[in-house]
Amino acid sequence: MSDVAIRVEGLGKQYQIGGDRKPYKTIRESITDTVLGPLRRLRAGLFTDVPAHSERAFWALKDVSFQVNNGEAVGIIGRNGAGKSTLLKILSRITEPTEGEVEIVGRVGSLLEVGTGFHPELTGRENIYLNGAILGMTRPDIKRKFDEIVEFAGLRSFLDTPVKRYSSGMYVRLAFAVAAHLEPDILLVDEVLAVGDVAFQKKCLGKMGDVMQEGRTVLLVSHNMASILSLCKTAYLLTDGKLTSWGPARKVVDDYMRHIVSVGSIPLDQRQDRSGDGGIRLTHVRVSSTDPAGIIRCDSPIKITLDYRSSEPISHVSFAIGIYDYTSAIEVYLLHGDVTNGIPEKLPPQGTVECHTGPLNMTPGRCYLNLAIVRGGLMAGAHLLDWVDYAVDFDVEPSASHGSAHYPPRSWSLCLISNNWSATAGG
Repeated sequence: MSDVAIRVEGLGKQYQIGGDRKPYKTIRESITDTVLGPLRRLRAGLFTDVPAHSERAFWALKDVSFQVNNGEAVGIIGRNGAGKSTLLKILSRITEPTEGEVEIVGRVGSLLEVGTGFHPELTGRENIYLNGAILGMTRPDIKRKFDEIVEFAGLRSFLDTPVKRYSSGMYVRLAFAVAAHLEPDILLVDEVLAVGDVAFQKKCLGKMGDVMQEGRTVLLVSHNMASILSLCKTAYLLTDGKLTSWGPARKVVDDYMRHIVSVGSIPLDQRQDRSGDGGIRLTHVRVSSTDPAGIIRCDSPIKITLDYRSSEPISHVSFAIGIYDYTSAIEVYLLHGDVTNGIPEKLPPQGTVECHTGPLNMTPGRCYLNLAIVRGGLMAGAHLLDWVDYAVDFDVEPSASHGSAHYPPRSWSLCLISNNWSATAGG
């Protein structure tokens, strides 16, 4: 057991959903319930017309067992709602399991939610000390690493500004900077890095790489398969709260992609594995080419048609489409209505929106689309109305005028760019 950093055995987490929210009780009501509770439970068991409760049990995790050795970098992947964040919260001791055992050897640092432990009225400087203390750092440790934390976050100009005025991106930069300098034996990281800008994400991935080089253990939850493959040798796939695949990261990523392909065959209006508050729902998606033969080619512009439905007229919403490479799950293009301003501010309860692209300029291969509707614009902090992973897939074929021999394979490059070559004689 000396080489084991984390041991999980028979882990399960159950939530009760669907019940009515009960009001707080007075002291008299609490005493009455204590005295009469046994009689009421007996009556509920004797008479079937008196339900014991109206709640429904939901297992976010069920019978999960695995172990992680010291110095390992392990990826946790799965669709939205698979139980990934619940697992990390249990490992971080934020929530208790319903059943099973967890054994952790070493100091744990975690970054699970943006700004966890921050006080909105305190400044960035004050929250560094507060958050560091919550994570287990001593005041001398924080003072010694203070400049490194500030430099990493890149927020020196805002140190004495209350964090309630920070954007979501600034929150996560400061939060990760503190957690990353905790020097934990085990670092748990959820998908919050998606909030930061591209440069900061790269810096965070580099920091996690440094943590691994120092022999520390890292558990990374991410939807970015490229990050999982580049950072992790081992991965676990969670499906509906259960472990369904584990082993080398490449194998588990392939299993995940096969799984979401099977999910993508379900009609969009019947998909239940979606996120958002449900105020608007995407009901159908179609991808078509301007090619006379209807084939999507490397140099083809495409049209993406989205049908939506709502119970009432909608306003100030944004539609977004991510085009992903099938094999690596890397997002190649983001198509967002806010960039082109082509969608009216007010829309009817039911309708269709279209997105027309320029030439794809992609290498031949398979792609898929993730779809989203948000309120609040392109920036971080937008309110999510609907999100569907792997809504549809399509194949990009070689250009009819050049053929496959003129294109590099998708494993070499995802995109193409127009280029001209010339040569001159020289002495």
